[in-house]
Amino acid sequence: MTAALFTTADHQYMAEAIQLARRGLYTTHPNPRVGCVLVKAGEVVGRGWHQTAGAGHAEVNALRQAGAAARGATAYVSLEPCSHHGKTPPCAEALIAAGVTRVISAMEDPNPRVSGRGHQLLTAAGIETSSGLLQAQAETLNPGFNKRMRSGLPWVWLKSAMSADGRSAMASGESKWITGPAARADVQRLRARVEAIVTGVETVLADDAALTVRPELWPQSVAGDDALSGWAWPGDITPLQPLRVILDSRLRTPPAASILQQPGHTLVVCVKPDAAREQALRAAGAEVIALPAGAGVAVDRVDLNALLQELARREVNEVLVEAGAALAGAFVEQRLVDQWICYMAPKLMGSAARPVLALDIPAMSSTRGLHLTDLRQIGQDIRMTYGWSD
Repeated sequence: MTAALFTTADHQYMAEAIQLARRGLYTTHPNPRVGCVLVKAGEVVGRGWHQTAGAGHAEVNALRQAGAAARGATAYVSLEPCSHHGKTPPCAEALIAAGVTRVISAMEDPNPRVSGRGHQLLTAAGIETSSGLLQAQAETLNPGFNKRMRSGLPWVWLKSAMSADGRSAMASGESKWITGPAARADVQRLRARVEAIVTGVETVLADDAALTVRPELWPQSVAGDDALSGWAWPGDITPLQPLRVILDSRLRTPPAASILQQPGHTLVVCVKPDAAREQALRAAGAEVIALPAGAGVAVDRVDLNALLQELARREVNEVLVEAGAALAGAFVEQRLVDQWICYMAPKLMGSAARPVLALDIPAMSSTRGLHLTDLRQIGQDIRMTYGWSD
C-alpha cells in the first residue's frame, strides 16, 4: 500500500462514499456500514452501499452498477475491502476481477484477524492502494463494530429522559410521559441502529414497555440531519428488531409481560437460576441465561462487564441502555457508557421525584466531566448528546 497525497476530487468522492454508507445505518448490522464510489476519467460510473447483512457489499453493488466501465476505474471505499469468504465472496477479489486500477480506503478494517489483508491482495494484483482519507469521518460510521473488533466490547449508548429539574420519574415510579411525541419518535431511530436494548426488571415491572422498533412512528425529517436521525426508513425492508435484554437477577419478569409478546428475541439475564421461573419464561418465548454477579455488589446484580462481553460474543456492535436511575447509574459509575443521550422536557417534577441517574459522588473532586457533542431541539424537548472528558 502506497502513501498518497489526496486531491480535492479524492476528498469529494470519499465524502460521497461515506454518505452512501450512512444509508445502511439501520439495516446492515452486525456488518459494518460501508459505501463505495467508482470513478473513471473524472466521472462516477458506479455507486453502492451495503444494504443488509448477507446481501452484496458496497463494492459489489457499485461494480454491478458500473458494469464494464469499472475497468480502469478508481474505487473509493469507506472501509478496507474485505479479503475473507463469509456469506459473500471477498470484495477485494471482485475489485481485482473487475479490473480497477486504484483503490482508496478511508480506513483499514479494525478486525485484527483481517486488517490489511484486503489491501495486500489488491497490491499483489498490481492495484495501487492507499488508506486514511477522511478516516475520522469513516470511524463515526461504525463505532460499535470498530470498538468490538478492537476491544471485545460493544459500543454503549445510554438514553435518558428527564425534566428540566433533572428528574426521570415521580416518587411512585410513574414516568409516562416526560418527553413529547417528537422526542419519543426520535428514540425509535436510536433503537433501530443498535443490535441490543438493555433494561432492568424494575423498568419492565413499572412500565411494561415493549422496547421495539416501530418505524411508522418516525418523523419524516429531523432538523440538522445527523447520525441519529439518518435516512428515512427504506420502505421495502423489514425493521431489524434489536435483541431485548432484561437484567433480572432473581427472575421476577412476568411471563405475560408485553416485552415477551413482541416480534424478535428477548434475553433474560439472571444471577440466581430458578428452574420453575426459567421454564415459565422460556414457555413465553424468552431465552434465559445466568451470568455472575458484579464484584462488591451488596445485592446480587448482573456483572455489567460480563454482560457486555456476552453481547459482543453474539456479534452485538451497539447497545442501547434504556433503564431506571439505578441501572443507568451503574453503567456510568463503571465507565461502560460511550455516549449519553439525554432528552430534557420543559417541565418540573419536584424534589421528591427520582433522579435521572443514581450516582454515589461524595465530593466535587469525584465528579465526572462531560463534553457536549450535539445539542438540538426535538419538538418541545431538547436532545443533548454527551461524551466523557475524563
